[in-house]
Amino acid sequence: MNVLVGYATAHGSTREIAEHIGARLAEAGIAADVRPVHEVDSPDGYEAFVLGSAVHGQAWLPAAKDFVRLNSTLLCFRPVWLFSVGMPGALRGPWKKLARKEEPLIAQGLPGQLPYRSHRLLSGVITREQLPLTGRILFRLMGCRYGDFRDWAAIDAWTDRITADLCRI
Repeated sequence: MNVLVGYATAHGSTREIAEHIGARLAEAGIAADVRPVHEVDSPDGYEAFVLGSAVHGQAWLPAAKDFVRLNSTLLCFRPVWLFSVGMPGALRGPWKKLARKEEPLIAQGLPGQLPYRSHRLLSGVITREQLPLTGRILFRLMGCRYGDFRDWAAIDAWTDRITADLCRI
């Protein structure tokens, strides 16, 4: 089975997660091609898709949304898994509870009626340098914290479920 692990990243955290997912699939004997979605010329050569994007403003980056829109017919007939990389791990207090509500909003914001097997909102890396001054002020006022919040064990567990599904296909 040939799987595309396609991604759109802003600061590199989503790319690193995609590379990790691809390596985990490869360890299980699944051919995984990890690449930015804007570099995918011919998606019809893939039998399954794991697609991810950084999240800005509760939405995927334009490159990822464009990929879904341009390939919606193909994606409707192949197994698809989605992951979004945001900052739920950076949130505290009442904001942390709101993060759970963001996952379905992100998926609803994708173009078309993309059928997918599962969608995960993952935490990424957030540094002070990634935000403009007003963003840093708001970030701190909300009680958020900077750091690397990627949960590799949770990512591995999700990837293992994808592997199990792929092996049944």
